[in-house]
Amino acid sequence: MTTDTLAEIATLKSSLESQGVKYALASYVDIHGMSKAKMVPLSHLGQMMQGSELFTGAALDGVPQDISDEEVAAMPDARSATILPWNKEVVWFASDLYLSGQPFEACSRIILKRMLDKAASLGFTFNLGIETEFFVFKETEQGFEPISDRDTLAKPCYDLTGLLDNYGWLTELVDTMNHLGWDVYSFDHEDANGQFETDFAYADALTMSDRLTFFRLMVKEIVRKHGYFASFMPKPFANRTGSGAHYNMSLADIDTGKNLFEDSHDPRGCGLSQLGYQFIAGILRHAKAICAVTCPTVNSYKRLIRKGSMSGFTWAPVYICYGNNNRTNMLRIPLAGGRVECRAADIATNLYLGAAMILAAGLEGIEQCLDPGDPHTENMYNYTLPELDALGIDLLPRTLQEAVDAFERDPLSKAVMGPLMYRTYTDFKRQEWEDYHTHISDWEHQRYLKFF
Repeated sequence: MTTDTLAEIATLKSSLESQGVKYALASYVDIHGMSKAKMVPLSHLGQMMQGSELFTGAALDGVPQDISDEEVAAMPDARSATILPWNKEVVWFASDLYLSGQPFEACSRIILKRMLDKAASLGFTFNLGIETEFFVFKETEQGFEPISDRDTLAKPCYDLTGLLDNYGWLTELVDTMNHLGWDVYSFDHEDANGQFETDFAYADALTMSDRLTFFRLMVKEIVRKHGYFASFMPKPFANRTGSGAHYNMSLADIDTGKNLFEDSHDPRGCGLSQLGYQFIAGILRHAKAICAVTCPTVNSYKRLIRKGSMSGFTWAPVYICYGNNNRTNMLRIPLAGGRVECRAADIATNLYLGAAMILAAGLEGIEQCLDPGDPHTENMYNYTLPELDALGIDLLPRTLQEAVDAFERDPLSKAVMGPLMYRTYTDFKRQEWEDYHTHISDWEHQRYLKFF
């Protein structure tokens, strides 16, 4: 470690001490994108920043190690330092995992950084915004329900009463996000009872991935203070919409910061550049494999349906296609143009891995000059399967099993993840599907136990 680096750590330590910080967290994520950490007294910050905190990967989901392997070390990123708003004595650092002094190939954050390095070599910065949808419930003897007894509308989207009844925890969350410099510009009651969304400023993909990781932790802690619990399960109710995490994506010039997806003279009328269309084409080519990472659970695929048991549409995409401001496509170009929104991703996503996969696919589209064809402006839900087949439009995976099969077959997956995480992710998610598939559910008891 250089003298300059030691001086920077000493300056950071002094700054944190002046703010009343006593402890530091070296945090990283498991395969699910959930935070794991060790805590050290601030007096040991110097050692922690040099990787003193070791972890047995075999004790965690998807950190592929044997119990006899050397431990992985968390290497904190000083730029990510975030004092916990609910406990200002503790500072959180997003960290990379290292093994034997080298980046650990199966670390989610390092996998994203590898793809960002590739984008940078092509002259691009990958910018990303996430629309964070989630549920907040109170526990009851029957299980759980929305905290407001007035949150019962069949169509509760944008419901003002439901919003105001949740004012306490919700505005504390938004105030906290703004205090962190995230620039919340909108928040609302979403389309299901007990469901909410916050929208905040985009950032480079690594920063946004760190923020979403911290966001899920922060929401749970703030809501818990008020006596409730937050859920990032994609679809808690069969007859209500699920929680997306729409990826809003653009590439910028690495030197000037200019948005390279903007084109006010777009002949297709969407305000998107040729580069943006090539990016879309790459994503469409690998959409099924990408879904295994952006929609990572059994429950995710109960969101990616048109109707199911609902009286109205789910607002979730079903087909591998793109369009203009139309929300029935997997990929949407919002009204102002200049960015691409992936509507398939849900809030359970490990954003480090999801962003890496979708960026890799988009860059392939650019490198191979792919074209996605004309945008769809019609309601895609209204097509029959034969009509879609005639248009050459395929379905998104219907189950986690289908998605994992596509992930395993697609060469892009191993290229992005590396051999170790590719095999680990495939095996872990396949076992998740098997566990679900062999489970005997209440639905089966109700339907079959006394029927036969």
